[in-house]
Amino acid sequence: MEWAVCILLATLFVAYVNGANDNFKGVATLLGSGTTDYRKALCWATITTLAGSGAAFFCATNLVKTFSGKGLVPDTLTASPEFLLAVAVGTSATVLLATLTGIPISTTHSLLGSLVGAGVMAVGKNMGFATLGKSFIVPLVMSPFIAIVLTAIVYVIFRGVRNVFGIERTMCVCIAGRIVPVPRLDCSNGEAIAMDRLQALGIVTGTEKSCQAVAMERYGGHIMGIQAHQLLDFLHFLSAGALSFARGLNDTPKIVALSVTAGMLGLRMNIGLVALAMAIGGLLSARKVATTMSYRITAMNHGQGFTANLMTALLVVFASRMGVPVSTTHVSCGSLFGIGLVNGKAHWKSIGGIFSAWIMTLPISAVLSALIYSALRAAGGR
Repeated sequence: MEWAVCILLATLFVAYVNGANDNFKGVATLLGSGTTDYRKALCWATITTLAGSGAAFFCATNLVKTFSGKGLVPDTLTASPEFLLAVAVGTSATVLLATLTGIPISTTHSLLGSLVGAGVMAVGKNMGFATLGKSFIVPLVMSPFIAIVLTAIVYVIFRGVRNVFGIERTMCVCIAGRIVPVPRLDCSNGEAIAMDRLQALGIVTGTEKSCQAVAMERYGGHIMGIQAHQLLDFLHFLSAGALSFARGLNDTPKIVALSVTAGMLGLRMNIGLVALAMAIGGLLSARKVATTMSYRITAMNHGQGFTANLMTALLVVFASRMGVPVSTTHVSCGSLFGIGLVNGKAHWKSIGGIFSAWIMTLPISAVLSALIYSALRAAGGR
């Protein structure tokens, strides 16, 4: 019973750091393109991610089975409490480190590394390396490149469609009033300089309070009688919600696999607890990764952000339905890389740093889980 409780708590911490690192990824383009502000984007991400986690009740059994470790390690090991706890702690430690530094990494990749590290330490050459390559490595490696190519192609198509409809990009500014303190010139008799408050005009993008949330670049024209920029913003919110929904659907069963395999509480209760922990992690600790995803990968306008979200959501939902363990992080970042490639505004230094972190994720989590598994076995006298 003590083992089961420890595994459950460790699993919930995996869910918490997953929410902190991943929850904002679905709505990063809303913030980065200036469509909305951080608070509204985060609330939308939380609501739609919870909905996706709820949908995992019905259609994510394949991913629960995949990430239980069956086929990768012997069935007897997947039921070992030391193995499950080592995997959970190794995964959460890796994702926590990345979150604290604001780097978007893949919880899927971290979980895989932990399965491999603890598995090799436990059974050595009896690891299912064929399963590792076919079912895990290939889709994880290929998914970001597929996202880059598809997003770049689809954006070019969308841009052509926009031109056909006569929708042009326009620039806008807003003029807002503000109070400016100025000194009085009359300071005779040794009096201190007094300050007056005068009305002045300043050119800002929106009101001064919301200038960070209002984009200067808009789309002019109408589609079926609806202003183009209003329709695009509506579709952008829908695509962001769809992506967050897909992330909840895709990530929840992967994490739940740890506690379900330990035989604690049952599938539905575990999904509910993991979904709640993911939401809390996103609400409390998402800001650093949000900044990286929104501003440090590429500059984007509304249409580009919408395209990136749409392609990511489609790819992740398709993978979830097929039980293929793609990383939402890799796909969403890949889509942003594709946009940066097309618009020429990619921040390649930041992208290189993210790629380096991805390369290091699996070995770091593998080493950590291997060390933890060895320590737990030694402490148990086995």
